Amino acid sequence: MFVRAYLRASADDQDATRARDQLKAFAAEHGQRVAAWYIENESGLTLQRPELFRLLDDCEVGDILLVEQVDRLSRFNEADWKKLRTILDTKGVLVVALDLPTSYVAMQPVRKGDDFTGRMLAAINTMLLDMLAAVARKDYEDRHRRQAQGIEKAKAADVYQGRPVDLKLHTRIKDCLASGMSLRKTAANARCALSTVQRVAKARP
Repeated sequence: MFVRAYLRASADDQDATRARDQLKAFAAEHGQRVAAWYIENESGLTLQRPELFRLLDDCEVGDILLVEQVDRLSRFNEADWKKLRTILDTKGVLVVALDLPTSYVAMQPVRKGDDFTGRMLAAINTMLLDMLAAVARKDYEDRHRRQAQGIEKAKAADVYQGRPVDLKLHTRIKDCLASGMSLRKTAANARCALSTVQRVAKARP
């Protein structure tokens, strides 16, 4: 069993590694260590997440996918969540989330002759994982609706200015590109999404 930690942030200017120490300490408390880290800045709404799927490709049956919160793994709609769940089930990957205490049992070795308890805990955990994934999606939709209402109100009052550009991030990206780095290496170095690097590169004179 290998513990593979997944760290994700949505916005390019957010630190996706923020919870790294917390996950490392959690694994140690349960007698495990994180074997590999998978870090990316991508939206929780899309299945287009290279690092998440690299993690899944690397997994063997019984490996742990460790996340800080279920919403780091998914804010998917129901159809996309089912697709990911199918992959997890097919690969035999166990999800452990710090905000889902029933998942912690996966960090412990399976007791011989106690298959019933393991199956019961797995069933309960699956149900709660589905529930938290649904809550994460609803939370996003509620915030998105309130944000849209706020933008419409600001536009009506002629005070809406849009999202400010992260000038420091754009400068880092331009410096990396100017040094000859590839788009993908630039994204990793600047800790931002590849799409952001592509956008900045396209806008360069």
